[in-house]
Amino acid sequence: MHLLDLQKEAFSEKEKRNIEILGILRKRGPISRPDISQEMGINIVSISNYIDGFIKSNLVYEKELDVSEGGRRPVLLDLNPRAGYAIGVGLNLMNMVGLLVDLNGNIITKTQIARPAPSVREVSECLLEIVREILRRSKGYVENIKGIGVGVAGLINKKDGSIHWPQKMDHYYTYASVDLPLKGLLEKEFNLPALIENDATSACFGEHWLGLEGYKNVLYMFSGVGCGIMINGELYRGSQGYAGEVSVYNYKEQDQFNCVAGSPCFIKRWDVDLGIVDELKTLLAREKDKPQGNGLASDSQSHKAAEFFRAGSTNMESLDLKSIFNAARLKNELALEVLESAAKRLGIKIAYLVNLLNPQVVVIGGGFEESGEEFLAKVRSTVVEWAFREVTSELKIVYSQLRENAVAVGAASLVLERVFAQL
Repeated sequence: MHLLDLQKEAFSEKEKRNIEILGILRKRGPISRPDISQEMGINIVSISNYIDGFIKSNLVYEKELDVSEGGRRPVLLDLNPRAGYAIGVGLNLMNMVGLLVDLNGNIITKTQIARPAPSVREVSECLLEIVREILRRSKGYVENIKGIGVGVAGLINKKDGSIHWPQKMDHYYTYASVDLPLKGLLEKEFNLPALIENDATSACFGEHWLGLEGYKNVLYMFSGVGCGIMINGELYRGSQGYAGEVSVYNYKEQDQFNCVAGSPCFIKRWDVDLGIVDELKTLLAREKDKPQGNGLASDSQSHKAAEFFRAGSTNMESLDLKSIFNAARLKNELALEVLESAAKRLGIKIAYLVNLLNPQVVVIGGGFEESGEEFLAKVRSTVVEWAFREVTSELKIVYSQLRENAVAVGAASLVLERVFAQL
């Protein structure tokens, strides 16, 4: 079976035209040939040639006639969402999501598991199992599945789909190569073309493909570790595909690289949860050691710590980001304190990127859309305080509309874009 090349970066002019026409049909259909011609500024004969090919491929169909203002009524065209499907898998802060989507981005099947341990082997095994599960639950669609898209953390090698994975050793980070190219592993097992993309870049594309259609300059913050960048309507990946890593790192000198305003420094590498869990554990330990009313150190939890554990339905051993978000929704003091601190750190980093890139929209996702409106408000106010007034006057800072599905939907949508291109 010949597999489409989904990992290619550059599109030919014909492929770009395919994507643009099908994009118009997806967003605005049903629509007539003359309207497509007018929107693209291309003569109707050329448009009709493309459309005829799409109709033969069963990708586009003709439907009821539009109301005519005189003369022959134009035939309306629409995208056939059942002409093809794509599998998308995304790794988020708290889970891994797998989806089957149609050509319009509608979710047909969804499955998810808790976020696996941060190791190359476990992430790869969970990813393969989630694709197997999607295929098991999608038997009526298998023949029309066009490919598999994966959004995952790390530096993606665009030539073979392998990953340089951020692996933590003690309290240092290093980058370890995946032993087997993930793209080849997927294609060999499932006999489907595969595309491997950075998680933030995938999510950025997904938000634009399905939600932020009116904006061409978008920054997607996947927590504070990486970002997806869209410039003038196109994803920006850099010369080798590695753009979007928003930190600098030298493990030999990291202990000397600190900021008074926040730990870690806003341009130093962060943990994927912005260090929130560790910060709360520090606060809880401090509360436990505080002298009580009799002047003696407490042998049990302080009142504030006990209140947090009740609000988060957790304990010190099972404390995680989700329990902190839950406690914050109940207005727990300690949870709100650490989230406000993290929001300020994230806001400072976003302010730097906003000054550099001047986007129209900054989307915050990867899991932090669950942190509440106070978190978002603090990020916004910090960006306004730290960035130039001129770049923030019309800037929108919003949570991801696709939420936990953003990475998976984006990865699947990137597959569909390339299917559109290579017709």
